[in-house]
Amino acid sequence: MASKSAGIEIAGLTKVFPGGVRALDALDLSVVDGEFFALLGPSGCGKTTLLRTIAGLESATEGTVHIGARNVTALPPGVRDVAMVFQDYALFPHMTVEDNIGYPLKIRRQPRASRSAQARDVGSQLGLDGLMARRPAELSGGQQQRVALARAVACRPSVFLFDEPLSNLDARLRLEARTFLKRLQRELGVTTVFVTHDQAEALALADRIAVMEAGRIRQVGTPREVFGRPANTFVANFIGSTPMNLLPAVAVPGGVEIAGHPLSVPGDLTDGEKVTVGVRPEYMALSTSPGAIPGVVSILEHLGTSTLVTVDVEGLLIGAVVPEDAEPEPDTQVWLTPAPGRVLVYRDGELLA
Repeated sequence: MASKSAGIEIAGLTKVFPGGVRALDALDLSVVDGEFFALLGPSGCGKTTLLRTIAGLESATEGTVHIGARNVTALPPGVRDVAMVFQDYALFPHMTVEDNIGYPLKIRRQPRASRSAQARDVGSQLGLDGLMARRPAELSGGQQQRVALARAVACRPSVFLFDEPLSNLDARLRLEARTFLKRLQRELGVTTVFVTHDQAEALALADRIAVMEAGRIRQVGTPREVFGRPANTFVANFIGSTPMNLLPAVAVPGGVEIAGHPLSVPGDLTDGEKVTVGVRPEYMALSTSPGAIPGVVSILEHLGTSTLVTVDVEGLLIGAVVPEDAEPEPDTQVWLTPAPGRVLVYRDGELLA
């Protein structure tokens, strides 16, 4: 199922809605040809507006959008050679599955016999055999999602644009659909931009991720980069199934003090300088033997095969993830020790090199 693909180049892209709402603020972004790229961020950060501007459903106030070698900034959606899958799938309720899949081909005036054959071929490859005569109301959520994907695939676009296409599925079906979507994109090799507010989804699917806040991109990187070395405290707070520990600290000779306890950290700091130390709970060792930072077990949260332990360090709450068979009792005296090389230092919210 090979298909053509093209990279995306965005320069100085700004979108201002009536009333002066600046949804996108001078964005620059490059999406590599054939890449699976995720736009991630909280509700209202501008990620869907960016996707719709790439699609041509929103016009840019300033800046340019290139798809491949073409400047598509002023082109209507129908000639941009993109296919978009919406959160609600946007299937036509009065049409059969076959007609829904073949609709983009109908718009291109492809003969009925040809588009029917192509719709059935794509539907078969996406596991829709036996469903082609049904209407959307007769399908499950997962089946409707596959019909929407089949419709996008059928027109052989240069770019796929996905606007939270998994959010209407239940938890188990979401995991199955995630795997299916990743495999499909690999097989097709089509440049894909995927909008989500679910950081676990972005980490699992994307080759690279752009984390957005208030119409700006705060960091672009691989899943490992944005998880392991968040560029700022916004990304550090947003990425991760358990929140990163962001701890107020004061620089002292040889490192910092956290709640009065010394800790060796990287970076060229000035004595007395106030900084923020970031350590993911997954990288915080917990022991009943003396270590770097003493505290008392406050809260236990079971995560399945592990437990998130919240430790009270003189009023400062610090999280550590431990195996399920190693969780301490509440009110136990424990010590926390960050894993070597896993301590990050932020000055004014930005990561120090």
